[in-house]
Amino acid sequence: MENHSPAHRLFLIGSEASAAMSPGLWGPVLEQLGSSWTYEAWDVPAGQDMSGVRASMLESDVVAANVTMPHKQWAAATADTVTEQVRVSGASNLLVRQGRRLSAHNTDITAVAELLGGRHQRHALMLGAGGAARAALVALAGLAERVTVTDKDPRASQQLLDLAANLGMEATAVTWTEAREHAPGASLIVNATPLGKSRADAPAWGPAALSPDAFVYDFVYAGHTTATIAAARAQGLPCADGWDHLRAQAAAMIPVLGLKPETAALLGRALTDIRAGN
Repeated sequence: MENHSPAHRLFLIGSEASAAMSPGLWGPVLEQLGSSWTYEAWDVPAGQDMSGVRASMLESDVVAANVTMPHKQWAAATADTVTEQVRVSGASNLLVRQGRRLSAHNTDITAVAELLGGRHQRHALMLGAGGAARAALVALAGLAERVTVTDKDPRASQQLLDLAANLGMEATAVTWTEAREHAPGASLIVNATPLGKSRADAPAWGPAALSPDAFVYDFVYAGHTTATIAAARAQGLPCADGWDHLRAQAAAMIPVLGLKPETAALLGRALTDIRAGN
């Protein structure tokens, strides 16, 4: 017999979902809203058959799922309907169940666009070429004159170059060493790698001083200020860190999920509390 219980379950799907911040962020916020919704971590290893994940997403008590590494491209491909941002980027970080169909969204792109504020970029340097980098690249469409890409996986770099070409952007792939040589001349540095998770990590671009007009965007959030952000601040440069991104992408979910307007303020306070506890 089909389960007709009200939809109330939200998930985070990722290879290390249980170690992520989102469940600890959304749980208290949903409780303060007086919502019956719950938010659960769902660890799904890379390379796993995803047919069971999709089937579980279609159960009648599921509202939606955030999707993180390495399944953002799967999320875009498995959805029945996609937003224009998902269609262009080929990645989704939010699947919303609509009956027996899944709708794919990408609030990462919304977040990057908000935090970059529509600034023109003469040269964007992308460190990493995964889902986060794809979101940043789409957010930069029409704003960046030139893009330089590096990733340890040449296939990922090529995929990002293909996306840039589709967006009408001039982009080239370089080695990690070459990327660090490009850093001092870039107007935007995007760290879409795990560098910074460890306190021992150096700034993602290395020791070089950056251009006075540079903006540093670091997707990493940690219990400490990453070396990438610390170096940017020491040089007096504007920056956005992983906590800023987490807040902005979560806030972008509010209208998609039909949550109350006060959710944004609750998210901000919850993030402040979590960060203080780290």
